[in-house]
Amino acid sequence: MENISLPKIMLGTWSWGGGLYGGDQVFGNSISAKDVKEVFKVALENGLNAFDTATAYGLGASEAILGELMRDYNRTDLVISTKFTPQLAEMYDNSVEKMFNASAARFNTDYIDIYWIHNPSDVERWTSGLIPLLKAGKVKAVGVSNHNLAQIKRVNEILAPAGFKIDAVQNHFSLLYRASEDAGILDYCKQNGIVFFAYMTLEQGALSGKYSPENPMPIGSGRGDTYNKVLPQLVKLTDKMRAIGEKQAASVAQIAVAYAIAKGTVPILGATKLHHVTDAAKAMKLNLSADEAAELERLAKETGVDTRGAWENPMV
Repeated sequence: MENISLPKIMLGTWSWGGGLYGGDQVFGNSISAKDVKEVFKVALENGLNAFDTATAYGLGASEAILGELMRDYNRTDLVISTKFTPQLAEMYDNSVEKMFNASAARFNTDYIDIYWIHNPSDVERWTSGLIPLLKAGKVKAVGVSNHNLAQIKRVNEILAPAGFKIDAVQNHFSLLYRASEDAGILDYCKQNGIVFFAYMTLEQGALSGKYSPENPMPIGSGRGDTYNKVLPQLVKLTDKMRAIGEKQAASVAQIAVAYAIAKGTVPILGATKLHHVTDAAKAMKLNLSADEAAELERLAKETGVDTRGAWENPMV
């Protein structure tokens, strides 16, 4: 990762594009390249040049949109992150390299900055597939997502004989879901020079301050089905986040992001509108006191809400 210049926040593109596991199903919206062209431009103007996606997001639809937007910019000015998803391996002849090559073709590039194993469905089988990509210089850094501490350590054991190690970990982390901290993963990353990327920092909008029992998420969407029923339990927490934000003219969402940054993580934030970008740019400049962070953690625990996704195994 020392060869990659990262901003404090990475922008996520899961909600770009439709199809199986796409933004229309999960987020209840339909985003095309035209819809986010200006978002992409303004992001770069604000120093937010890192973008995260995956083959699984719309079965390549998100990658294709990102690739279309990349054409108007210098490749070296961008940090592109995408993932090998084991559950889709059969579509690519059970080859890590073939799935990688398909992603690279969508981006019209010969390298990817950060390439991930999307989940730990079979650590022993898939991890070694990263090694040829590293040796060939096709990826600058490798990471694992949704892995627990034992699995992370095992991946490092597999990579070590070839002279490589994990550069990054990407797990679900927010005020409402701190399993990676409880499991010692954050500490392990700090001790071993691994960058921890936090996805779902805003819990798909539940910690944005935008939604409430009176103003729920889109009915029938994946996130609506997950979060609408717990919105009443989040009111005290989001009210406190709003009060803390008022001191710095910051929104609830910006406080949620500032918290994740204060914990030493790089948040991955979905970006579909211009204000998502400008909000993220401001969040990078905020500071939370230790007392404020502790109070938010206390209130988050009191909600009793567990936001572990159906795709996630327990971290502890």
